[in-house]
Amino acid sequence: MAPKLTLMCVHAHPDDEAISTGGVLARYAAEGVETVLVTCTNGELGDGPDGVGPGERGHTPDAVAVVRRAELEASCAALGVAHLELLGYHDSGMAGWPQNDAPEAFWHADVEEAAGRLAGLMARYRPQVVVTYDEHGFYGHPDHVRAHRVTLRAIEKTGVCDKLYYPAVPSSAVARIAGLLAARGVQVPEVIEDAPFATPDEEIGAVVDCSAVAGAKYASLSAHASQAEHIFFLSLGEAVFGEVFGEEAFVRARDRTGRDGVEDDLFAGLR
Repeated sequence: MAPKLTLMCVHAHPDDEAISTGGVLARYAAEGVETVLVTCTNGELGDGPDGVGPGERGHTPDAVAVVRRAELEASCAALGVAHLELLGYHDSGMAGWPQNDAPEAFWHADVEEAAGRLAGLMARYRPQVVVTYDEHGFYGHPDHVRAHRVTLRAIEKTGVCDKLYYPAVPSSAVARIAGLLAARGVQVPEVIEDAPFATPDEEIGAVVDCSAVAGAKYASLSAHASQAEHIFFLSLGEAVFGEVFGEEAFVRARDRTGRDGVEDDLFAGLR
């Protein structure tokens, strides 16, 4: 009997799972693949009630963590995620924030210790496919970078991963998204126009059609209501959101199957 297929996504904060991997989590869950989401921090430095930011009056990190935990569970329900695992580290905040220097911040977590905990989860679930951030944390967030290092070390410890992917936005997709938004009368955000996070098309190893589960992905993102002020794509509405996020692209960083070219399935060569 063939082993059960398992996808594990390792993310830094509640809501990170929605944009870059919500589609593959929902699609593969619907196909019967075992899906596992590992969230490394509690998201304490997200917005508090009424958009109150960290360090402002009314922002209580522990209370924010409770709200974000509930939102994360709702997001997982929308995506059909089978297993949510929390490592429980403290949010480090955005790059350059003073909270980066806090000793309890995930950015300062011991890589070996954190990787040991993640390796235990990998040994339990035996994922053939693992998804996490690239070495730059996609856009430089300290916790994303730490999650990358911890994940790679956990893979080294266990050797269970056949394929490792990093979420990416192909350069060609940036132009497509900007054009689509402009055609719908939406002001294109500067971060999309400049696209410092874009990946050259020739580095893309997989593009997965997630159009059939775009509604689940939108519901997942909507579950993180406390952070809505910073989630531009929620303002598009479900229909336009589905056009923008009908696909998810990845860099293929590790592949024991020896496949070449751009895949349309993260489990290509494993089924």
